[in-house]
Amino acid sequence: MKLKTKFFSTLTCAMLATASVHAEDIRIAIGHQSMCTDTYTAGIVVKELKLLEKYLPKDGKYKDAEYDISWSDYSSGGPITNQMMANKLNIGVMGDYPLIVNGAKFQQTDSLRTKYIAGTGYNLKGSGNAIVVPVDSDVYSIEQLKGKDVSVPVGSAAWGMLLKAMQDNGIPSAEYGLKNQSPAVGAANIAAGKIDAHSDFCPWSELMEFRGTGRKIYDGSETGVPYLHGVVVREDFAEQYPEVVTAFLKAVYEAGEWIRKDPVAAVDLMEKWTGVEKEVLYIYFSKGGHLTLDPTIKPKWIEALKTDHGVLVKEKAIPPLDFDEWITESYIKAAYRDLGKDYDKEKNDIVDPAVANANLPMEIWHARDGISTYQTLPEFLSALSELQQTGAKLNATYVYDKTTGLKLFGKTAFFVKTADGYATFLRKPDADAYASKMKGSVMGLDDAVAGLGTSDSNLVAAQ
Repeated sequence: MKLKTKFFSTLTCAMLATASVHAEDIRIAIGHQSMCTDTYTAGIVVKELKLLEKYLPKDGKYKDAEYDISWSDYSSGGPITNQMMANKLNIGVMGDYPLIVNGAKFQQTDSLRTKYIAGTGYNLKGSGNAIVVPVDSDVYSIEQLKGKDVSVPVGSAAWGMLLKAMQDNGIPSAEYGLKNQSPAVGAANIAAGKIDAHSDFCPWSELMEFRGTGRKIYDGSETGVPYLHGVVVREDFAEQYPEVVTAFLKAVYEAGEWIRKDPVAAVDLMEKWTGVEKEVLYIYFSKGGHLTLDPTIKPKWIEALKTDHGVLVKEKAIPPLDFDEWITESYIKAAYRDLGKDYDKEKNDIVDPAVANANLPMEIWHARDGISTYQTLPEFLSALSELQQTGAKLNATYVYDKTTGLKLFGKTAFFVKTADGYATFLRKPDADAYASKMKGSVMGLDDAVAGLGTSDSNLVAAQ
């Protein structure tokens, strides 16, 4: 009898030990988007620098844990939500509209939930999404899209922006054709002139501009709603492994610090990881770039997400969403606390490009010598003229939109020359209005360089 008892005791211990080992195999499955710049600090950078591995807990209940980390790359946020609902992903990184669709879809179920736990980056003005037309199109404003076909990755941040832009401009869905096309397909159709316009998220519009195939006619900044991306996690995973979720957010924070430390080196590596040209990435990640890297959850972001939800409700494209249940700051606060960072201070800081970029210099990226800066537009144009005369290879040039402060490619900006100096604009209607008011003339970069006069060296740029 004692022998039998001992046998069962030994067997029971063995079974418990096996169960313990099995419980310590932790699967971390992350959905990200290597072709969406605003997800990089919670996606490709964390993946390639192995920052998650650096912060994963290795003591306490995790002492003997074995981590199985997988990264799945998607073209937009919608498929990530589908995979999270199927329990194939624990963590998702996506834009504003996909985020609220994610939360709402999960809340529509009887028991499944996600939590919105952190941001990745933002643009206060709303830039990041844009509507692009073929470069030789005669369309220059959103009003001209009536009766045209517009493609967009349905379910994406750009889809939500397009719906709001059309609503704001009084263009009902019956007055334009909406086509569901992935970013790559939409960009290819713009290049081939097979679609009238394409709406997409970062960095696709700048990618088309840089490659010379597309031209912006509408920027997300015109919606008046901040553009942001963030991180959602399945609630069951977060409750079971809260320290793992906190570790992931520590990695997100360090990814942002790594980019800020040396943007030029960072975009060079990110080009190799993603295939997106470094000159395009620079317009997002450089000082004065479109993205402010910040994982805090600001009250203004919650307001923006509620506005976005209202846009989709109007289109009957989303179920209700209880924001109070969905949003939690506990994990990001824990990450900041462990890193010795001041969460409340960073949460209260908001970067407005119109203010932050007001006095930033223009830039010329020389293929051999790197990036040079110029404090005024006359200096910038003079330097560019000299470099062009030498036959120097230039990667890109950068100026700033007078209206919003947004960074632009010099070759796609509209230049206005007046008696007081120069100003640069993203949108032709803005440039035309300014030229009319200031009795100036509108031109492109080449004409601005060609028409540079000696008296221009004394002008102060009208920034």
